Amino acid sequence: MNSMTAIGHRGVASAPAEVAARSAPWGFPEIFVISQTALPAMLYLPGNQGIRLSLRVAAFAISLLAFVWWQITSDVKPPAHRAYSWVAAVMGLLAVMLFNPFTTSLVGGLAHMMVYFAVMSPLFWAPSFVKTPEHIARLLGLLLICSGINSMVGVLQVYDPGRWMPAELSRVITNSSLGLGSVTYAGPDGRMIIRPPGLFDTPGAVAGPGMFAALLGVIFGLSALPWWQRAGAFALSGAGIAAIYLSQVRISLVVTVFMFSVYIMTLFLQKRSAKATTFGLLAGGIIAGSFVLAVTLGGQSITDRFMTLFAEDPMSVYYRARGVQLETTFTEMLYEYPLGAGLGRWGMAGGYFGTAGLPGLWAEIQIAGWMIDGGVPMIFLYGGAIVVGALVQLRLARLTHYPRVAACAAVVLAANLGTTAMVFSFTPFVTQIGIQYWFLAGALHGVACNYRLQDA
Repeated sequence: MNSMTAIGHRGVASAPAEVAARSAPWGFPEIFVISQTALPAMLYLPGNQGIRLSLRVAAFAISLLAFVWWQITSDVKPPAHRAYSWVAAVMGLLAVMLFNPFTTSLVGGLAHMMVYFAVMSPLFWAPSFVKTPEHIARLLGLLLICSGINSMVGVLQVYDPGRWMPAELSRVITNSSLGLGSVTYAGPDGRMIIRPPGLFDTPGAVAGPGMFAALLGVIFGLSALPWWQRAGAFALSGAGIAAIYLSQVRISLVVTVFMFSVYIMTLFLQKRSAKATTFGLLAGGIIAGSFVLAVTLGGQSITDRFMTLFAEDPMSVYYRARGVQLETTFTEMLYEYPLGAGLGRWGMAGGYFGTAGLPGLWAEIQIAGWMIDGGVPMIFLYGGAIVVGALVQLRLARLTHYPRVAACAAVVLAANLGTTAMVFSFTPFVTQIGIQYWFLAGALHGVACNYRLQDA
């Protein structure tokens, strides 16, 4: 998929013609995008549970190594992104929190800091690698392919689990008191279906890639590509939504619809109402068609699960799912840890590097995690970085006299606002979804700098 000319329009003003026309050669950005699926996918292979930590760390380490490589080899660095100062403030606050008496240990605290920086560092190094709309289009195409394959495997894991389900699931699940009982549901023939992990080892994990396959599949399906590529893009979109249904992660469906809505509204802002209408109709059709496929494979349990979204008002549904922890964050944690509870108390760093003498804390949503890590200042600073990033993307999406840049920005804005919405239901900014967020933000900034639009 070599065309954001397809997603946008021909014609570029005030950009060097030779740069605008030239497609960048394949290099590290492509390897990076593929690695974010390929490294976790190694856990799909049997016998790798013993090196699970190494494989999980590797997906974050490649981002850190890219930052070091960029610092050493790059002679000319692009102008600063408007979120740089916010990101620097977040890391500064974490450095202070390292000395909090409730930080689990020096190793645990440093590991927690490295997770944060690994997630955010693409904002710094990605602009040096990505310069043109064509290049970011290729990266988005790779993201669609990787997420789509992940989703297809998830669907096949329900259709034929004996062949496609990984031989070993995460020991975090299998060794828990509930075992697989908490991640299974009854299928149409009475058999118990494990929520599909896709190319990972954690049941239900395929829902994340499914969201981005769903969005990007419709976008590329409507672009000026050969018919077979567009048909493939639509198929990957359908697989993404079907995987969400089969994983029974309701919030992923809500976020997917939200991303669709953001993209449609952005198209209207760009005065591309015909495309916005077509996109909405096709997205609705794929959501409905994928639901039929999912019910065929997963049975009545799929219908029962997703109909709960409409059983009561949305706030009541959310409160029972994740709203309790949001309430706890601002009614208990706010008073217990207004300036944070130390580092390494939760998440991957806490699980692997926390000390036995200090009890861990539980965070199912990102806002609770921020409260633990740095209290109210952390919520303000990280939230500020996200808001600034979104405003930059929205501004670029509205520069319709640079149609290809605006087209790229519309896609990144929709995808990244979807990630942002997950802070109320998940912890995206300490996972690979957060890495993807800052990578796309950094790549778009690289394009804007090349077009001298960072201050437009």
